[in-house]
Amino acid sequence: MIPGRPAERAVATGLSRPGLRGREAELERLRALVEAVRDGEGGAIALLLGEPGIGKTALLQEAVSLARAHGFLVSHGRAEELHELAPLASLASGLLHGDPPLLAATDFADLAGHHDQRIWLVERLAQLIEERSAGAPVLIAVDDVQWADPLSRFALSVMPARLLSSPVLWLLTSRENPEPYGQGPRTTTLPLRPLSGTALAELARDVLGGDVPARVEGLLDGAGGNPFLAAEMLAGIAASGVDGPEPPERLVLGVRGRLADLRPDTLHFLRIGSVLGRAFSLADAAALCGRPASALSAEVDEAIAAALLHDDGERLLFRHDLLRQAVYADLAPSVRRALHREAASLLVAAGRSSVDAVPHLLKSAEPGDMEAIGLLGEAAADVSAVMPDLAADLAVRALELVPPRAPMAYDVGERAIVALTRAGRYTQARDTGDALLSRQPPLDVFARLQCVLGDTLWHLDDVHELTRRSTAALAIVTDPAVRARLTARQALARSRGSDLAAARETGERALAEAERAGDREARVLALWGLGEIALNAGDCAAALAHHTALGVFDAAFLPEEAIALIHMDDLDTVRRLLQTASDAPLRPAMLIWAQGTLNMGLGRLDDADADFVTAERLEGDLHVPGNLVNIRVNRGLLALLRGAREAAGEHLDAVRASVADRPNTGNHASHQYFEAVVADADGDHAAAAELVRSVQRDHPFLRWRLLRPHVVHAVRIALRGGDRNLAEDLAAQAAAHAARNPAVPTAQGTAAHASALLNGDHGLLERAVRTLLTGPRPLPLAAASADLGRALLTSGDTAAATPALTRAHDIYAQAGADAAADRVRADLERATSRAGRRTGRLRPRADQGWEALTASERKVARLIAAGHTNRSAAEALVVSPHTVNTHLASIFRKLAVRSRVQLARIVLAEDDAGTATRD
Repeated sequence: MIPGRPAERAVATGLSRPGLRGREAELERLRALVEAVRDGEGGAIALLLGEPGIGKTALLQEAVSLARAHGFLVSHGRAEELHELAPLASLASGLLHGDPPLLAATDFADLAGHHDQRIWLVERLAQLIEERSAGAPVLIAVDDVQWADPLSRFALSVMPARLLSSPVLWLLTSRENPEPYGQGPRTTTLPLRPLSGTALAELARDVLGGDVPARVEGLLDGAGGNPFLAAEMLAGIAASGVDGPEPPERLVLGVRGRLADLRPDTLHFLRIGSVLGRAFSLADAAALCGRPASALSAEVDEAIAAALLHDDGERLLFRHDLLRQAVYADLAPSVRRALHREAASLLVAAGRSSVDAVPHLLKSAEPGDMEAIGLLGEAAADVSAVMPDLAADLAVRALELVPPRAPMAYDVGERAIVALTRAGRYTQARDTGDALLSRQPPLDVFARLQCVLGDTLWHLDDVHELTRRSTAALAIVTDPAVRARLTARQALARSRGSDLAAARETGERALAEAERAGDREARVLALWGLGEIALNAGDCAAALAHHTALGVFDAAFLPEEAIALIHMDDLDTVRRLLQTASDAPLRPAMLIWAQGTLNMGLGRLDDADADFVTAERLEGDLHVPGNLVNIRVNRGLLALLRGAREAAGEHLDAVRASVADRPNTGNHASHQYFEAVVADADGDHAAAAELVRSVQRDHPFLRWRLLRPHVVHAVRIALRGGDRNLAEDLAAQAAAHAARNPAVPTAQGTAAHASALLNGDHGLLERAVRTLLTGPRPLPLAAASADLGRALLTSGDTAAATPALTRAHDIYAQAGADAAADRVRADLERATSRAGRRTGRLRPRADQGWEALTASERKVARLIAAGHTNRSAAEALVVSPHTVNTHLASIFRKLAVRSRVQLARIVLAEDDAGTATRD
């Protein structure tokens, strides 16, 4: 036995068959996963990790064979090093080529047509896989995911969690730990260690036969426990004999020795192939060799006979990537660079896309290479929607290749700024723009660069600098379209100031300039700015008009239209609008956010919370947490209504962390208000009032937009904190808002309620209740009814207090606002105690089991148990499939189940017990 090797672990199955020596424990774990998924225990993920040649592919192939034997539908694909620019190529390599294929070519073509909408694509792909898994369990295996294209990586990071309840096993191999794939609760990570001495000895007996001489054991020690390197050494020993020359310690030297026996033409052909990648077409290699493909048959045959290449019928493949790397490493760096550059030109000349050529250009292009600059820019544009980070890298590389004094640097640099901004790399985008501006470009170029930098500065929340730069650029701009865009950017910046009348005038001028110039981008910017200005001013009708017009030009702004309608109390129109948009691929997180805001308005707190969880998850999937603070603030307020103080604290911690990471003004204002509500709930009324005061003082552009739905609570906080001036200020804002929005019942009722609290006026409370009864929002009505009931109870009018308190209690209880309901219940008991009536305290909500499920979760559970897919359940409930995913995850957690089969058993049992059907 070779010294220093780990002891072999004993397993019931004994040693595995040749080719898998030393992997018995890993095979057992993979076998257990396959059987668990087959037996209905839900989905799972397995990660095989290790260095090249350690045996990942052999284990993956064994698992594929095992799954097929157990009746799985199998997708077996491989990521390739030079295909990282082809969207979804790594997944497609398996999904379309199974026996039978997991997906039909027509299904995949439809998906590929929407590759620029990542969330939509992943949901559709998950739906198709879910439907296939209804008839048989599914295995999706992807080898070498360290080279997967970004869209495949994104899909692989999202879909396993999305399909966790379905019988889908994901098997991924990688040289390093692919973090996004290994964070789920059902993930098995199998790091492959070097082979033990026992396994290496078995491997030697497989190759050499009989007992293994001690000298061979000593030689194998140089393989470091790597099975591929050991096999290569053993092959050399088998060919030359035990007493032949000592095998080289490095694979490169070993392959070099094998190559030395090849004819020069075959050696040249292999080197060309190593440049093209592990898998390459004979036609591409022939073109790069400068010979017809038909003239290379002898070279191909010799390379296959030397066990260097394999022919799969479509392409030639190096038998292992280590072999390709060894051949490639034997090329001089200058030769490699030249071959890569020549390969790029040949691929372009053959009509291939920039996606095929660019990986070679990244390894070969030098400054001044105009073709490379153009192709990199083209590739960046092609992938910008789905792979923004990669697009930014390509655009920056294109700029680096432009000679410093070349006029084209400004055009290429402008595209780099846009790409970096879209990728969220705002500081780098600003620095790139400033570097270009330091070259003192022509005045029209100066204006154009400042225009694109406007978007960057907006995202950096640097409205002062945005205003300064746009003003400077407007002084010299001559292009009407650029002028309109700059004016619109200036209006957006001024929407954050205190002079909203001047901001509105700037926005209207920008819209007029955009219409004269016929520039769509300027028109969208101007309408967006006017909508923001109107929202900040509390002019709901104007905000709705601008956002409706904006939606005509760009459907991506539909969530803004929905929010404007919510401010107008037109919740029925919002519901219809969101139903028609539920299948839209644009900005799904914001659509779900709008749905959550609607559900909050309707008093459906459980559904609102599920929507906000979904919106946060979608933002997390895309790594663009732009709305995280608002999501967590709303979830925290919901938690306090339910009495979940600990959960509210967790949301507050998340808000604090997000504000520290993304310290913009809007986030800070929302954070301060949430801090105030929590402090008030904890009894620190003075601190709470000071926090509300800071929102009023420090955030003039946001204070009414933020406090508008919360003004009654803010007035209450001010009064409890002893700050009557603050309460008067808030009530005056509510009254002004009501005057601006006479057709909005919530605005009118809230203003009356705020004034009633300030002045202790029963008549105003009665007016607030009457007004809010005509509106669509139950929670403001409950708050006003509760305050009216308490006021009447204090004055001794118990008979009038009871109906008001009963209404408030019933609304809160129906909404799931348990803490608010319990507070009203206590008042109601006072009102009814003389008549001997008692109102029972709401039973605390269970954490686990069927009783813990919300009404919506029970509906989803019954539909899934009846055989619905997530999508068909969403259609039945008229919600987004993303929301169904969120409900399903919560259901599984509360019921402690792992699969749809287990869920169906519980629903059936509850149905038999008569509880499920009563929901």
